[in-house]
Amino acid sequence: MISFRHCFLGMASLGYLTGLPSGFAEEAEERTLDQIIVVGDYLYADTVNALKTPTPVIDVPQSLSIVTADDILERGFDSVSDIVNYTPGVNNSQGEGHRDAIVFRGVRSTADFFVDGVRDDVQYYRSLYNLEQVEILRGPNALLFGRGGTGGILNRVTKKASLDNVFTAYQVNVDSFGGGGGQIDSNRIWSDKAGFRVNAYYEGLRNHRDFYQGRNYGLNPTARLILAPTTTLDVSYEYANHERFIDRGIPTGSDGRPVEGFKRIVFGDPDLNTAEFEAHILNANLQTKFSENLKSVFTVSFGDYDKLYQNFYASGYNQVVTPDRVTLDGYVDTTKRRRISLSGNLVGRFDTGSISHTLIGGAEYLDTRNDNDRYNARWSSNGFADDNETFLITRPLALNGGRGVNIDGVSTQNDFFVPGSLNDRTESSVEVFSVFVQDQIEVSSSLDIVLGLRFDSFYQSTMNLQDLTVPQSADRRDTQLSPRLGVIYKPQDNVSVYGSYSEAFLPRSGEQYASTGSLDPDEFEQTEIGLKWDLSAGLSFTAAYFRNNQTRADRDDQTGEAFEVRGLDIEGFELQLQGDVTDRLFLAAGYSYLSGKTENGAERPRELPENTASFWGAYQLTEKFSVGLGVTYQDDSFITDYKIGQNGPHPTLPAYVRFDAAAYYNISDKLRVQFNFENLTNQLYFPTSHSIHQVSVGAPLLAKLTLSGRF
Repeated sequence: MISFRHCFLGMASLGYLTGLPSGFAEEAEERTLDQIIVVGDYLYADTVNALKTPTPVIDVPQSLSIVTADDILERGFDSVSDIVNYTPGVNNSQGEGHRDAIVFRGVRSTADFFVDGVRDDVQYYRSLYNLEQVEILRGPNALLFGRGGTGGILNRVTKKASLDNVFTAYQVNVDSFGGGGGQIDSNRIWSDKAGFRVNAYYEGLRNHRDFYQGRNYGLNPTARLILAPTTTLDVSYEYANHERFIDRGIPTGSDGRPVEGFKRIVFGDPDLNTAEFEAHILNANLQTKFSENLKSVFTVSFGDYDKLYQNFYASGYNQVVTPDRVTLDGYVDTTKRRRISLSGNLVGRFDTGSISHTLIGGAEYLDTRNDNDRYNARWSSNGFADDNETFLITRPLALNGGRGVNIDGVSTQNDFFVPGSLNDRTESSVEVFSVFVQDQIEVSSSLDIVLGLRFDSFYQSTMNLQDLTVPQSADRRDTQLSPRLGVIYKPQDNVSVYGSYSEAFLPRSGEQYASTGSLDPDEFEQTEIGLKWDLSAGLSFTAAYFRNNQTRADRDDQTGEAFEVRGLDIEGFELQLQGDVTDRLFLAAGYSYLSGKTENGAERPRELPENTASFWGAYQLTEKFSVGLGVTYQDDSFITDYKIGQNGPHPTLPAYVRFDAAAYYNISDKLRVQFNFENLTNQLYFPTSHSIHQVSVGAPLLAKLTLSGRF
């Protein structure tokens, strides 16, 4: 009998083994997960690609989660945020409606994203069409990834050309909101030393909110060349083009909660709330195997990004005094960024007496050029002197194309580019040079020690051009050492108990190079202890307790002396169970508890739900028909930091439970149909926010039909 998990969730790896597209590995009926740990030079299933060395999950001294291509297909995931909903220890932030934003263990980030281990810190929504798997590593990760990574990182592993088989796979889908799209994955073999693969997709965007629409499309050709028996070159190019309506959500009321009566109102301009993004990304990866125990990896990556977003949003609302009026603010922002990344790693295995070592040493160089400007809204009704305007709350608002009628009945018009509207214009360059070394020491069959150290030199030069008559320039260089220590004890092969200490840092320029600042970087340090238990070949359980502290070097205003103050302080624990319970039943469940405080006296940081939980179960009813059920829970969380003694209700995202479901039917070995349902109970909920009066409205019941196949 073919297990459900092997048919639908494990086939990204199995398909890669056999050269068949995801979901249709005919020869994989009796394979088990422990047989597919390593696929050629690429690591899937029970290993982590992001760690740069072939390390099984059970030997990694930190919490992590892996989502495969078939998890993405089966559960109907369309975005990074969908994956985060089912991952313990992390939750979503709104990202102002135009970017991925994740809260990793209480630390919000828009920049801790990587593709095949290469930094991907531009602010946009990342597509899933060309991925083998997504890896979410929690805790500081500066040793392997450098600055940032203070609460965790998300690494996307892309599909590569294969020299094993010729195949073409496809998906088409449509949903009950009117959205839909399709994607194709085709692999061809030129010779026994060259292969070519192309992934492409188109997505039409629709949802439950007025005016919301958009479209995304992308193309990702890759090639694999065997240059010598021990040398492989992978090259790829990706073109991405995105356009979508920006929805910043609804205000909170006098009780601190989102105003449910506004759930159908969009506080924006149907014509001008928009984001546009275009990217060209080139990557080359050269791997050389010098011997069975020594391998080098050299990667070159170039990216050119062009981003525009402009929007109006609710900036002020008083439900008690003026319940029928709202104040809008707005701006237009453009970003042009080019970056080149060079990295080289050498991985070797050797013994010193009875002790074995897996040693990795490497160096990285990153050069980024970033140009950014922002213009505030300006309204004719006040002589273009103010960026705020007040309107009567109606559906829709009396605003379209930057023109409208304000609360006083006066016609008003916005102009982003009148004199005085320029809010910011900067040209920044960032150069980072890093070297690191890590040794995973096998002291005995039951004891491993991980020791590592990284050195980063971070140089930023910024030209402030807001006042073109008197431009201001500044530069700063930060150097930082980031250590890592881990101990893994394995009382038996399928159980590990670990403890770890690690550090990370974030320059005061911020994750998006906003300014140079004048102080030392923010530093994060984390301790973690945990348990990993492979209950069977396909079922694993993990548990972890951690504490993450942000420390910051400040200077006394009077004496100039440096002193250390405590910043964000987060502690919590996570539980995760995933895998085959039987040959018909697959489960994935996670739970996290988080608590914390901040340096400004807040006893509860923003966007930190104490409890989050998720569950996904999939059961194979017959040889051809299977079903799945999912549940996600998020505790209430504060929209802004909460201080004891504050007056009045605090702005809060209410707790919610959401139910999802799926059904799958194999029409043939080459064609499958599936239905995915989100929010089965049609609950009104508010999953994310950006500020007090910008709360996202969760989607009602959504149904999606997907047809996937191969030829």
